[in-house]
Amino acid sequence: MEILKRSSEVWLRELLSNLDTFWETVESDISKNDDGASYLIGLQRCIFNFLSTALTGANPSVSPDIAENGWKMLDKWLAIQVIPTTKIGILQPFEEIFLHSWAYPFFLVAGDYQKLYNFISENAGDVIRLGDEEYGLTRDETVHNLIFVLGFNAYGGFSVFLPSLIGRIAGDTSGLQERLRTEVRKVCGSGSVLNFRTVNEMELVKSVVYETLRLNPPVPLQYARARGDFKISSHDAVYEVKKGELLCGYQPLVMRDANIFEDPEEFKPDRFVGQTGSKLLNYLFWSNGPQTGTPSESNKQCAAKDMVTITAALIIANLFLRYDKITGDAGSIKTVVKAT
Repeated sequence: MEILKRSSEVWLRELLSNLDTFWETVESDISKNDDGASYLIGLQRCIFNFLSTALTGANPSVSPDIAENGWKMLDKWLAIQVIPTTKIGILQPFEEIFLHSWAYPFFLVAGDYQKLYNFISENAGDVIRLGDEEYGLTRDETVHNLIFVLGFNAYGGFSVFLPSLIGRIAGDTSGLQERLRTEVRKVCGSGSVLNFRTVNEMELVKSVVYETLRLNPPVPLQYARARGDFKISSHDAVYEVKKGELLCGYQPLVMRDANIFEDPEEFKPDRFVGQTGSKLLNYLFWSNGPQTGTPSESNKQCAAKDMVTITAALIIANLFLRYDKITGDAGSIKTVVKAT
């Protein structure tokens, strides 16, 4: 939480700066390919550069290797941790036998991890000092924790979530883009600038973010062991849970509850708009707790849940300040029409 507070001063600046580079790359790639351009690599590079600077204070530009390949290093490190628990969809039982039966050895990514370790250790001085002076951590402990927060929590989550958000907007044919564009430019018109305050006034933009998280939570599964005996209730039943039992929460199922969400399988961009919509945030559990909850050590809710949603809203707002319209899907952008 302390890192997030310290990063708030540079968060917006770094996000918008890296988005400028990202969209310029997309435009260049589209101009060279009539069929559009894949944006996933550029998006991951954008996310990595932005988060590295904002969270750790280590700017990848000081290291050509990290600036060019840091996102790849994190991808490989994440892959060997996630694949054993992820459904790939290949012929069973071979997937279970060859992919899900053991943990992958660290030596597969040890070299890249060491490069990331050295980069953070040499360039995240202020945050490393914070770990030492405020929390009594050694340099080694602080750097490993920073890599985990940067790589697994932040970069990994955004890498899964943002393509679904961009794809949802780019592929829409219902007039949503026009509505988003109108809201963004109304709020940011008359001399206002895009910042945390103005984006918080964009009710439809935020609702689109929430609805995307409802249908496509970046981390669908959570596991925990019961600390004591207790009872858990559904709409029509009560279940006894014993101390030590392993529990699994599957968010996509929870957030498609027809007793809570009308037409739960349908994407409704304004579902969370207005007083009625705001009440539904009590049942939006993408962050391992309700959107209206407060993260703490005891509840294990995503510490950056509010930064995730406001950052996603900033990305949408930035998109519609730059463009009148885009077309594409979760993997590529076909066309962009610059703002007039």
